Amino acid sequence: MPAATRTPRSQWIDEGLNALADGGPDAVRIDVLAKTLGVTRGGFYWHFDDRQALLDAMLETWERRSTDEVLERVEREGGDASDKVRRAGMLTFSPALLAIDLAVRDWARRDKAVAERLRQVDNRRMAYLRTLIGELSADEGDVEARSLLAFSLAIGNHFIAADHGTRDRVEVVDLAMRRLLS
Repeated sequence: MPAATRTPRSQWIDEGLNALADGGPDAVRIDVLAKTLGVTRGGFYWHFDDRQALLDAMLETWERRSTDEVLERVEREGGDASDKVRRAGMLTFSPALLAIDLAVRDWARRDKAVAERLRQVDNRRMAYLRTLIGELSADEGDVEARSLLAFSLAIGNHFIAADHGTRDRVEVVDLAMRRLLS
């Protein structure tokens, strides 16, 4: 009989991120994650000291995936500043990351440590936007305003339920981004 294998640490983190996206931090429960993974709670403690250690690992993973990996990919794939801004937004708020990002933002409203982490992530994102938009404009005020508008559009778009007449949301967001980046 083959030896039992441990559930990898990354699976606990991924399942925790799924739970966070679905129900917020209160939904991240060790017993529920173990059941979802089809394992016992004991495997959890092989990788994490406690639930807080898992939550911290989840935030580290979210940050790495939504900033480091996104920025590395955008730079690797190249293009002009406008292309990079669009690609960074599409990757950062992709279906795989969007629900987690929105859940972290909601969590940050109630947890000062999470709010500080979100501030650091958003500051990195804004710094990158400023650099790219700075290639389109030499005016510091214009760069700051356009960076804020582009970032606000990327996040706020997911909270707006309005219709756009004969246009669909994708078309309107694309028009807005073109205006911001021209």
